[in-house]
Amino acid sequence: MPARPHTPPRRRAFPLVAAVLAALLAGCTGVGGGTGGSAAVAGERPGLSEVTPLDDPRAWEGEQTAVSVATPVDPVAEDPRPALPVTLTDAQGTEVTVADTSRILALDLYGSTSRIVYELGLGGSVVGRDSSSDFAEIADLPLVTTSGHDLSGEAILELAPTLIITDTTLGPWDTVLQMRDAGIPVVVVDAHRELGTVGDLIASVAAAVGLPDEGAALAARTQAEIDDVRAQIDRLAPEDPADRLRVAFLYLRGQAGVYYLFGEGSGADSLIEALGAVDVAGEIGWQGMRPVTDEGLVAAQPDLVLVMTKGLESVGGVDGLLEQLPAVAQTRAGEHRRVVDMADSQVLSFGPTSAQTLDALARAFYAPDAP
Repeated sequence: MPARPHTPPRRRAFPLVAAVLAALLAGCTGVGGGTGGSAAVAGERPGLSEVTPLDDPRAWEGEQTAVSVATPVDPVAEDPRPALPVTLTDAQGTEVTVADTSRILALDLYGSTSRIVYELGLGGSVVGRDSSSDFAEIADLPLVTTSGHDLSGEAILELAPTLIITDTTLGPWDTVLQMRDAGIPVVVVDAHRELGTVGDLIASVAAAVGLPDEGAALAARTQAEIDDVRAQIDRLAPEDPADRLRVAFLYLRGQAGVYYLFGEGSGADSLIEALGAVDVAGEIGWQGMRPVTDEGLVAAQPDLVLVMTKGLESVGGVDGLLEQLPAVAQTRAGEHRRVVDMADSQVLSFGPTSAQTLDALARAFYAPDAP
């Protein structure tokens, strides 16, 4: 099958999307889980280039869990020397001067910023973690988040950080302001995430720690990995647009009665498009993240529903999903129970492990019986 040219990612500025996502996710104690405990081990399954896709990706039945490979941290530089002090203007327009990176806290909803710091070569300077940062190299560090994703000012101050890198996906925001009042430099990076912003996120974190050249190298490496996986996805996905999977990303929190359809600007759209599938929310003009409606879901007619693992658990699995959202049963996805779930902190993380996320989802979409 000839490769299709990639469509350049659409750049959007939807600050409300990040705010809604933070409100939805940060207060949910079930969010997290990362890849720890459920990650595949590199070498135990064939490369994506060796996977044989189904003749028709709309023909399989039953649910799938997309499991990414647990890749060890591979710093782009050994013992890098940050160019400090550095003065920068962060994503909120605040001017921040960073003079010391010996004790770093990098905190966000998906653990992306901490992974970037490690990949830049400064893992030895990280003194704590958020609950989503659970890759092997950081897993033993003390938590500074409690009750899911709430920042603990006391826990942060006990670690005496010389730099905090965060975004607006964690709260309460008063805790962040408290850290600034205590004299700790706090750099806020953009919370809006999609495949097209991975390089920007890496560059922002690298700038905060005084390693712009290492940031450029990490961004280039990450993009090359994403491009390689997307080339393999081009081979797996049907060439005819009419035959491509129609996918809806649903955010579920059954215990709170929260059911959202993620649309344009949510990040889920860029993920679905990169997987060679059709984002049905975009087709019906669904903007951002909004409560799902029966009419909208039935009109969208997804072949497959993509969800977060903890979200699917919260509604009682696929059976519970079909019971609590009867409209799903009126779609081809519901009829064939075609539901793919992935760890909450992985699926929309959009950081250095984005290629592994795409790899895992491509296997679930196009070769569900493959390792």
